[in-house]
Amino acid sequence: MNHIRSILQHIELLKSYQKVVLLLVYRWHRQSRILENLSDKYVFITGCDTGFGNSLAKQLDKRGMKVLASCLTEKGAENLKKETSSRLQTTILDISDSKNVSSVAEWVSHVVGDKGLWGLVNNAGIPGQLVPLGWLKKNDFLKVLDVNLLGMVDVTLSLLPLVIKAKGRIVNVSSVIGRLPVIPGGYALAKFGVEAFSDTLRREVNDFGVKVSIVEPGAFNTNIQSFLTVIKKNTEDKFHLLPAETKNIYGEQYLKKYLQNIDELSTKSSSRIYLVTDCMEHALTACHPWTRYSAGLDAKLFYIPLSYLPTFITDYVLSLYAPKPAQGMK
Repeated sequence: MNHIRSILQHIELLKSYQKVVLLLVYRWHRQSRILENLSDKYVFITGCDTGFGNSLAKQLDKRGMKVLASCLTEKGAENLKKETSSRLQTTILDISDSKNVSSVAEWVSHVVGDKGLWGLVNNAGIPGQLVPLGWLKKNDFLKVLDVNLLGMVDVTLSLLPLVIKAKGRIVNVSSVIGRLPVIPGGYALAKFGVEAFSDTLRREVNDFGVKVSIVEPGAFNTNIQSFLTVIKKNTEDKFHLLPAETKNIYGEQYLKKYLQNIDELSTKSSSRIYLVTDCMEHALTACHPWTRYSAGLDAKLFYIPLSYLPTFITDYVLSLYAPKPAQGMK
């Protein structure tokens, strides 16, 4: 009797495994389906001078989509035009300038006409002051929030009627930092705001047939050496301008370890930019896009899992890598 019961239990277990496998296969098949007539669709991308935006503009252009690429500089726009087809159009946009945003929104409306705007990719952003919070003042947060959060909101709301007309897609580039704030400064605040705005917007526009996706990259090598050089210089300058009392609290060793951590970013950053742009492309072209995309092994295997652990465990793990202040607790 026990033998029969054991066999029946094994059969039920196998049935459960079978259901899980079938579910995974179904999800893979569902997510792998790609839309037709992509060449008829317009996509507007911010921040196309370099990095993810630049790579995505080229990638979608090769797919035959009608790319409207906004760059911060004329040089960035000119370089992008040289490497893409005549389909791709560029415009100059500073997303922190509301008048500029309004004029570009009018330009986009004129270009897309009655088709509407199929895709909006909010990619533009700046790092801001990536230094300890105790070294900062209110004004240090304003620029990064104005660009990375409020500028993105401004662009989205300005173009939203065109996206609704096309029953299209909005792709907002956040970061794993928007799930787990492992660096200080205003960057993490802005990315948490991107997550909140995207979640709220997704629920609001779902009834219009619009899909909103969030891309959360880990550390990627997008011109990282020059980027880290600037960050290190800003950090050193900020430290040396601190009041003597504050400098004594943190100490020179704190600064040294902090700069060392910045250097280590270059060795841990992935050069496979396509992992991020492939997520963006899927969000724009799949019949059933994901709500969130985590790009990079560090995001999938470290940052995202760590964000789900109890807070005291997360804090302990992150403290292992953090510099220690001279006058901190021993």
